[in-house]
Amino acid sequence: MSEFGVHEAKTHFSKLLEKALAGEDVIITRSGEPLVKLVPVQRKRKPNFGFAAGTFTIPDDFDEWPEEFLDYFR
Repeated sequence: MSEFGVHEAKTHFSKLLEKALAGEDVIITRSGEPLVKLVPVQRKRKPNFGFAAGTFTIPDDFDEWPEEFLDYFR
């Protein structure tokens, strides 16, 4: 974990970003008190529609009711 004062953080901001992106904890302080922590943004993954294509099949009678259930609806 690295701690940097506000003035030093302003001067070396690019280097601090690189450290944070590399996974290092970067804390910015004022008068020795921690103010903020630089962390990388968690990027959202795009949905991968169709990833399971071909891994299963739907039976031909999928939407047919079993005969014993039809009695309940008559």
